[in-house]
Amino acid sequence: MKVTMTVNGRPMSAETEGRTLLSSFLRDGLGLTGTHVGCDTTQCGACTVHVDGEPVKSCTVLAQDVAGRSVTTIEGMANKDGSLSVIQQAFQDHHGLQCGFCTPGMVMISAALLNEKPNPTEEEVRHYLKGNICRCTGYHNIVKAVMAAAGDDSRKLAAE
Repeated sequence: MKVTMTVNGRPMSAETEGRTLLSSFLRDGLGLTGTHVGCDTTQCGACTVHVDGEPVKSCTVLAQDVAGRSVTTIEGMANKDGSLSVIQQAFQDHHGLQCGFCTPGMVMISAALLNEKPNPTEEEVRHYLKGNICRCTGYHNIVKAVMAAAGDDSRKLAAE
């Protein structure tokens, strides 16, 4: 079957089987490999994308169920000129990554939090991140990055 959706602001389609997960559709069907797959059980959060502006763990959603909707992946988070968005820059500036495997999912869930709650407390950030696993950083610098992005007045968390 052919599945069509808007991905990072552009209409995209690919032929796929009805049982294809959104994460596989994005990676294999559309070549957007920034969405990582770590567990296939929604435990790690590395596959987090936004569907119609809401964070979704793409390893447990069928691509066909997202047909006709709007999906934003980590590739769609950069500014139009290719520079890093506020949240991406904060992760870089505050060393919110190490091996980088969880980073796309962490950036996506952090952007969703800041879109929902622009000035979260540290406790709220930690609570929101609990569905995403990082095995390297101990989360301290990830939380610092989210708090720093929350303090940025430009509010350009995702590409506009």
